[in-house]
Amino acid sequence: MPASTRHHKALAAIVHCIGLLTALPVLPAATVPNAPPAGPLQPAAATPDPSMPAAPPAVPTPTRVVEPAARPKVSVRVAPEQSAAPRYRIEVRNTGRTPVETTVRQELPQGVSATSVSDGGRVVRPSGSAATAVTWQLKLPPGGTTTLGTTLTTASRAPVTAPTCAFASDGQQPYDCASATWAASGAAATQTQEPTGWRRQAPALLAAGVALLVLGLVGLITWRRRRRPVAAALASDGPGTIYPRPAAPRPSVRRRKPPVWLVVPVAATVLAGTVGAAAWSATRQVTAIDTDSQPTNGAWKGTGASGVLGMPLREDAFEFTVYRMTCEPGRGARQCQATVGVRNLTREHQSWHGKLQRAYLANGNWVTTDESATRRANQGRDVFADPVAAGSRLVLPLVFTINGREAPQRLELRSGVFSAGVRVDVP
Repeated sequence: MPASTRHHKALAAIVHCIGLLTALPVLPAATVPNAPPAGPLQPAAATPDPSMPAAPPAVPTPTRVVEPAARPKVSVRVAPEQSAAPRYRIEVRNTGRTPVETTVRQELPQGVSATSVSDGGRVVRPSGSAATAVTWQLKLPPGGTTTLGTTLTTASRAPVTAPTCAFASDGQQPYDCASATWAASGAAATQTQEPTGWRRQAPALLAAGVALLVLGLVGLITWRRRRRPVAAALASDGPGTIYPRPAAPRPSVRRRKPPVWLVVPVAATVLAGTVGAAAWSATRQVTAIDTDSQPTNGAWKGTGASGVLGMPLREDAFEFTVYRMTCEPGRGARQCQATVGVRNLTREHQSWHGKLQRAYLANGNWVTTDESATRRANQGRDVFADPVAAGSRLVLPLVFTINGREAPQRLELRSGVFSAGVRVDVP
């Protein structure tokens, strides 16, 4: 067969195959078995148009993340007044552009009661607690300020600390909190202050002085011993050496020793300085030990602090203030919520963790923060996910889940694993 004939037959076969492939879309669609026929009330299935391209597979529309609503700008200021009885002035301000409904609550310590309250306030006693509180229901206009006041009574003349918070209308989500301590006129502060300036450095200066005295004595004795051969050589007539010639030996001179009146005071001073420095260091270490602390308080950084509700307490990086502590009634698993203020006093961002925040019961057992419940109390925001910015302040609720009827007696808060932390007694 000629080559041209073979080429023509191969080309005809290729064209025939292409024609079959292009004719497939126009073939009748296969019928679905057991398919019910289209009735008068049932529309017939739509036949796809072969001239139109097939529709792409269905793709789910991405859900847009809804940003949380802006938090109302409500601030609280508390100031004690100079009076014979504890008296406070509370200013609640709305710096936003919309009206805000808020519940203002002032916590009163145990043994303290309210004798007079400004208009709209009422005294409440939480169930299962010996302390009382004063609450107001306010509606703040945009840019408006409301001034409240309370007068308290107490059996003693001791300072009284009464924290105040502005919550949302449900009384759970805090907007802002503040605290102040009233002290009687002329009452002396009983806080122990650490020595500052040269008093703090007195032991180091004493040790440095003793060391310089000892080095001076050693240098003087060494200089005198080295001076004797040189003086003897200069007094002799022989050339070439600084030592006396054997031919004309000089009479031996008895070595002079330091007098007793000099050795004894120097030794006594050195001994007294050493013993004093050791005793001072041991006393400081023993004083820093908290006999009531738990084993977790043996931290490496900072000094632990203890206080009550409304008292700012400083540890290594944070200043903690516990404004309120409430627990649900019941016997089983129940939640206790603490309103806590956190201020970062350092120049760097600081991270903190929920597992380091603890609530101690009366029997010594403790529980850590319930992070899922804390996230719900903070409107879905994880307060431990992002570090606290340098110089910033947060007021937020922390939730602890407790089994049984006992309520927490003390909170232990800390910024890091090796921080000494703070301990707050709660009623």
